[in-house]
Amino acid sequence: MRQPMLKAIASFILVAAPFAPAYGANPARPGSINYVEGQVSIAGQALDAQAIGSAELRPGETLDTQIGKAEILLTPGAFLRLGDNSSVTMISPSLTDTELRLDKGRASVEVAELHEQNNLIIVEHGDTERLLKTGLYDFDADRNLLRVYEGKAVVRHLNRDVEVKGGHQLALGDEGAPKAEKFNKEQAQDDLYRWSSLRSSYTAEANVDRAQTYTMGGWYAPGWDWDPYFSCYTFVPGDGIFYSPFGWGFYSPFFVGWAPIGYYGRYYHHFGPDWHRWGGSDHYIAHYDHGFYRGPGGYYGHSGLFHGAHGGAHSDMGHGGGEHYGGGGFHGGGGFHGGGGGGHR
Repeated sequence: MRQPMLKAIASFILVAAPFAPAYGANPARPGSINYVEGQVSIAGQALDAQAIGSAELRPGETLDTQIGKAEILLTPGAFLRLGDNSSVTMISPSLTDTELRLDKGRASVEVAELHEQNNLIIVEHGDTERLLKTGLYDFDADRNLLRVYEGKAVVRHLNRDVEVKGGHQLALGDEGAPKAEKFNKEQAQDDLYRWSSLRSSYTAEANVDRAQTYTMGGWYAPGWDWDPYFSCYTFVPGDGIFYSPFGWGFYSPFFVGWAPIGYYGRYYHHFGPDWHRWGGSDHYIAHYDHGFYRGPGGYYGHSGLFHGAHGGAHSDMGHGGGEHYGGGGFHGGGGFHGGGGGGHR
């Protein structure tokens, strides 16, 4: 069950410190190191836990892993995660032109929010891969392969653009005209995928923690915010709710009261037909399962209310026995969209 009184008390205690400096953390920008484990280095200098929130991958610098992994912040709402025995070089850390080169190994990019002004590019073997939508993208420099679990990318290969939609992969060679083809998402879920999903859940839990500190005001635009309890930056939308491709919700302070926190951070939703748009306008409805309310009228709002002004959407969850956060299901398939611009610490 929700605990509104505890939330209110926590918000009152924490609201005095939303803009307090993070311990050892710099203002987050593309290239900020958000997590490391195992053997990770930048320009030959080993990184440890002290580097989280303070180290940056600057233009021309390369981050290498051996038996280790790393998480790097891109634009607000986008994370790059590097697998074992991998290497990535920062080309441009600009907010409107964020470009990195995967030199070897594996990387995944989770995008919970993306604006038209964001030019988010990963380079593999000279081919530029621009990410156009929120979603989950997997890059394999050793096999010269791009997989799009959800979202859409355009690959520039030999002066030709190739579109890759969700559920498709593209193998790139030196010659020929490659075409995107379908792949089995379930079979493709390997160690990096599972690690990325776990990291996504942690940053989403940190979001709920941080968003509550701003429920009495002080946060009006999307950005990265440092959470000292989770020792990482998390994404806090300016308004509305954004869902990561793994199913975790990133809540704005105006909607964090809807976060199903009674499950201790474990909830899930699926992309697919359970998230509906109907009629001629932007109306959305979510279905709940596995103990959640399922059916029309449960959780709805006009999507326009999630842009800028704080809307009038409402929640009417629960079967007679109240909310139950069991085995699984928060079903959805898109995400509400919040305001634009800016970032906060």
